[in-house]
Amino acid sequence: MRNIRLDICYDGTRYRGWQRLGNSDNTIQEKLEQTLSRILGEKIEISASGRTDAGTHAKQQVVSFHCESKLSCQELLEELRRYLPEDIGVYSCKNASERFHARLNAKEKTYCYRVWNADVPCVFERKYVHWDTREVDISKMQMAAQLFVGQHDFSAFCANPRMKKSTLRYISAFSVEQIDNEIRFTVTGNGFLHHMVRIMVGTLLEIGRGEREADGITALFGGIRADAGELVPACGLCLMEVIY
Repeated sequence: MRNIRLDICYDGTRYRGWQRLGNSDNTIQEKLEQTLSRILGEKIEISASGRTDAGTHAKQQVVSFHCESKLSCQELLEELRRYLPEDIGVYSCKNASERFHARLNAKEKTYCYRVWNADVPCVFERKYVHWDTREVDISKMQMAAQLFVGQHDFSAFCANPRMKKSTLRYISAFSVEQIDNEIRFTVTGNGFLHHMVRIMVGTLLEIGRGEREADGITALFGGIRADAGELVPACGLCLMEVIY
């Protein structure tokens, strides 16, 4: 039995997220599993470093799966590039160690959320940015973002009210920068809860608009979802890197 690692990317615009759904085949996982199963001639089930939301993108997602096929990694890579839809790309395909698991072995992940903060529309990047014309104070958001760094209980930043597992997560870095009309929120951590990045960004935007105080972030740790900020749209979010 072989263990294969794929490094992939995708435009999540037309998909219902990463995770396979029982009532739809329009997910990234389903498309990959169908294509791999057809190429390899056996039923393939894959694991990814994490589940991305409907409409969320990935510049680097890591996938692992087991198979019996003797097809070389180069041949499999060529077949995947031939048969996958144009909005799912494969960077590399290689044999992994027997114990490698895309999710369980991931140490950190980095996400970037992009906001187009201008009156003029961003037509050609509209699928990849959240367009918000309201004025914000960048320095306030930069200061508040640093309060997320460290280990905290992010229950207030989780959209799953039935979350039974630990809501403790460690954030190692969180930056906010403005590049012309674009604001980029880049966060690295050992794991993220359902909608966590999008709620953190929504909370920071409210701080930037003066709708809440920056030092109020610490009071949210261990709180409830209703206490934190808005959930920003998925289109602005992209998984940038997975670290092992």
